[in-house]
Amino acid sequence: MASWYEGLVEEARLAALTLLDRAEDLASPTLRLGITGLSRAGKTVFTTALVHALTRGGRLPVFEAMHEGRIARAVLEPQPDDAVPRFAYESHLDTLMLERRWPESTRRISELRLAIDYAPARGGRRTLTLDIVDYPGEWLLDLPLLDQRFADFAATSLRLAREPARQALAAPFLAALAQVDPAAPAEEGEARRLAALFTDYLAACRAEEVAMSLLPPGRFLMPGDLEGSPALTFAPLDLPEGAEPPAGSLAAMMARRFEAYRERIVRPFFRDHFARLDRQIVLIDVLAALNAGPAALADLEAALDGILAAFRTGRNSWLGSLFRHRIDRVLFAATKADHLHHTSHDRLEAILRRLVERALARASDAGAEIDVVALAAVRATREASVKRGRSELPAIIGVPEAGQYDAADFDGMAEAAVFPGDLPEHPGALFDPGRGGFRGLTDATGGDFRFLRFRPPLVERNAEGRVLPLPHIRLDRALQFLLGDRLR
Repeated sequence: MASWYEGLVEEARLAALTLLDRAEDLASPTLRLGITGLSRAGKTVFTTALVHALTRGGRLPVFEAMHEGRIARAVLEPQPDDAVPRFAYESHLDTLMLERRWPESTRRISELRLAIDYAPARGGRRTLTLDIVDYPGEWLLDLPLLDQRFADFAATSLRLAREPARQALAAPFLAALAQVDPAAPAEEGEARRLAALFTDYLAACRAEEVAMSLLPPGRFLMPGDLEGSPALTFAPLDLPEGAEPPAGSLAAMMARRFEAYRERIVRPFFRDHFARLDRQIVLIDVLAALNAGPAALADLEAALDGILAAFRTGRNSWLGSLFRHRIDRVLFAATKADHLHHTSHDRLEAILRRLVERALARASDAGAEIDVVALAAVRATREASVKRGRSELPAIIGVPEAGQYDAADFDGMAEAAVFPGDLPEHPGALFDPGRGGFRGLTDATGGDFRFLRFRPPLVERNAEGRVLPLPHIRLDRALQFLLGDRLR
């Protein structure tokens, strides 16, 4: 009964927030765009590039409103939520263009508002307000917890920890857990020790060489100002099936803290931000999972399926939209397409489509429009043909960041040519458990540079000395899908 009542209260709160949003839309049509993705997918770079493209224009042939000259201007305005930090667009742009460094990863939720003045195709003048909501991908991992109790969370987490791909990484935590009696009296020191070991295991799974994605609770990996709080000091325990933890026990303490985490951290984020979105782009570092192998791909597939089950997708009817937001368009984007030759981009999209096919079916059945794309919001490489023996191979050329592999090899200033290799024509082969990681990226000597990181490109200027827009791959296609219909 209590659970049913709490759900009813949450729905009422969501309806009230939606009514407020719709009232504001009457005065100024507004679109709330969520930009999200898992670790290292490039959310900050994408958001910066999107704003720069809208405010500065550029080579965007697929983005119809810009290509046809119907966007008069796009300007930044004060954001609507005073309690949410502003996305540091100017600082991130300087980091990209002046320092040629990639901005720091998203560590907290932030917002930015753009007013886009445009001419509809049928004439006249209108303004679309675009509210961009950028938040850490780790927070996405928490959304499935809304429908779980501590026993469910513990069972799922320990099942994952004992899988072959994770067992060695989880060994210190599992060894400590084997010595713990969940029914023993609660001790703060023991809770902190187990939480620290569990967090270390999650961090090890996120390492680039392993590239696991299904790693809740997300705040354990990015705690911010919650670090050290009781709500982040719990861990899964081996619990007897169906048994209630004794009062005052370690299990009861862990369950109570899990509930606090779910109700005081996850649910407010879902209610106040996530559930109010109209459109969504999900950025995915598919290449990192490819490099790590089938186990990482399977883990990414499971993570995406669980995350996207929380999306409220579907076509917005006039009456229904008054009381509940629904995401009517979702774009899945495989980032870092500039790390591959363009001949592999279609194959990268096919792999992404295979990863999200269950989510695609769910969203499509609800009436939402879905698309997938391989893109690079900021293109760091160019393509060329490089001789290798008697053959000429398609290559990508860029400036690797200093300090990778051997500082003598990469000083952060010199260019390097990389042969990206060919992705398989049929994505199913990559999900074969007997396959190792994708061994495509090599230099001219055959060295394995699968994790090579390139610096952002040099700023280009035209004949008048004006800075040219940032180069990209298919950013215009993403803009057309996410905004195009609202600018017609």
